[in-house]
Amino acid sequence: MMIVTVGRVVCRASLMTGGLAFLSACTSETAPAPSSIQTNVEVLASDAFEGRLTGTDGIRFAASHIIAELEAFGAEPLPMADGYRLPFQFTGSTTDGGTRVRLDGTDGLEWSDSESVRALSFSESSEVSGPVVFAGYGLVVPETDGFSYDSYATLDVTDKIVVALRYFPEDAEQDLRSTFSRYSSLRFKAQAARQRGASGLLVVTGPRSPNAGALVRMTGDTAVADSGIAAASVSLSVADALFDLVPDTTLDEAQRALDSGNPHVSGFEIPVDLTLDARVVRERQTGHNVVAYLPPTGDTTLDRPYVVLGAHYDHLGRGEDGSSLAKAEEAGDIHNGADDNASGVAAVLAAGAELAAQDRARGVVLAFWSGEELGLLGSADFVQTAPVPIDQIAAYVNFDMVGRLRDNKLSVQALGSSSIWSDLVDEVNASFDFELQKVTDPYLPTDVMSFNLAEVPSLALFTGSHEDYHRPTDDPETVNFADLERIARYGAAITARLVTAPTPPDFVRVERTGQEGGQMQIRLYTGTIPDYASEVDGLLLSGVMGGGPAETAGLREGDIIVELAGQSIANIYDYTYALDLLKVGESTPVVFTRDGDRRETELIPEVRQ
Repeated sequence: MMIVTVGRVVCRASLMTGGLAFLSACTSETAPAPSSIQTNVEVLASDAFEGRLTGTDGIRFAASHIIAELEAFGAEPLPMADGYRLPFQFTGSTTDGGTRVRLDGTDGLEWSDSESVRALSFSESSEVSGPVVFAGYGLVVPETDGFSYDSYATLDVTDKIVVALRYFPEDAEQDLRSTFSRYSSLRFKAQAARQRGASGLLVVTGPRSPNAGALVRMTGDTAVADSGIAAASVSLSVADALFDLVPDTTLDEAQRALDSGNPHVSGFEIPVDLTLDARVVRERQTGHNVVAYLPPTGDTTLDRPYVVLGAHYDHLGRGEDGSSLAKAEEAGDIHNGADDNASGVAAVLAAGAELAAQDRARGVVLAFWSGEELGLLGSADFVQTAPVPIDQIAAYVNFDMVGRLRDNKLSVQALGSSSIWSDLVDEVNASFDFELQKVTDPYLPTDVMSFNLAEVPSLALFTGSHEDYHRPTDDPETVNFADLERIARYGAAITARLVTAPTPPDFVRVERTGQEGGQMQIRLYTGTIPDYASEVDGLLLSGVMGGGPAETAGLREGDIIVELAGQSIANIYDYTYALDLLKVGESTPVVFTRDGDRRETELIPEVRQ
């Protein structure tokens, strides 16, 4: 047992193989003054917080640090709230419920121990049997990327069990590695196998891969709906038992042949029938937003008496949930998320400390969201449960990835959500001299989306994506601290104008626009607004953009998309992958359900402006 102090948080911990493992909740130390922006980024993005994955000890300790910082400049819990932590429920914990693999007709050769077989988090809980086919890396790269690769091109896997290698070809040329990596997530591989009729999928970390032989860790899976296929990872001992049945080759030799990236190296049948009984236990978990309040400094009768500043404080943990862009050699490393989004948290804390020392005719809510990386869960819950009445919020200002200012270019987004934004950001910028990159679109893949859909005028600050996005290399030393401080002051200055303005910003519903400058660049535009936390089989729409392709096709809020471009859709991940098959200006079939009825329509994607 040892005592560890990280920032203003003191934890009892034990040192274990692979890093620091906390054994008890942390407590906050008091301090005479708020920490610097740099200190806050370095603390939140330290290995001690294990990547701040929602629902883990690491993010709870990050919350303790944030609360200590809030207390240091006098921010209070929300009136009527029981402390700074506001809980919300989500589906996050998945455990193996007794998955087993049996080779039929081999005198009962079977594995059920935790070292040999483990269900994948998104697996369907079911038992399937059938012949076995080795499908190489199980990769399918559509021709829309200028390069095609199909592990199934010469294989029939209908009603069969697919065995596939984890990751992607190890010796592929660098320009191909980036293409392969985009389609190498296990969810995509599961979808590709399912689309081709496979009943099951076994994944093995090959002998030439990083973490050779390691089973895939089970992680939270907030899509809730499973992938529609039984899927598990198996050890090298299981894989070797299968390859012992293949004449004239070993798993090592098969992987070596595939690792060049040559699309003409194909898989083959393994002469055995196999039974996979995949069992996944999913549990509801509790996440916590951290929310504080700076009340007005005098009597106020201003309309809509709250302004909210927000930043998500969660990140990806070790990146096992499918959204990591880690290179193969980085797999399993801690994703510290210094820019995404320790930078935004530090900026909101700094802006809050500055506003705490000023007169305020409106109250300022300082919100730190959890579950953003899992689908805007925390901010969506805040809007739905309304601990602050939504119609009483004058404006929302979001800070997400604001630590990498380059060439003095600061992106100010969601300007279309109010008629005042464009002039206001320019007027305030006269004292800061940023080169503002203006983006009208409020339909952004960050917490602004939650407030815009609730018709709250919203503004987002962003310094652009980069090569370390969603990788373990997003560390504090890459952050531009001097300009991060300028951005925090700029955000505070905008907020100072909002909390004193007699008239709150008006809300403007943006019919549709492109998403230039956003964090998630999508080449085409469909106008759908997914519900990221739906518990349905398919993609539930929380809305459609006015005048967009989805609305033109007759889709509307509450519809559930179950097929797109001939691909079955079980969840948000399937939908995202299917978008790669669409082409601008070409009609594509969409199958959806409405009030239980199955319907079809044609959608014509447009190019983003």
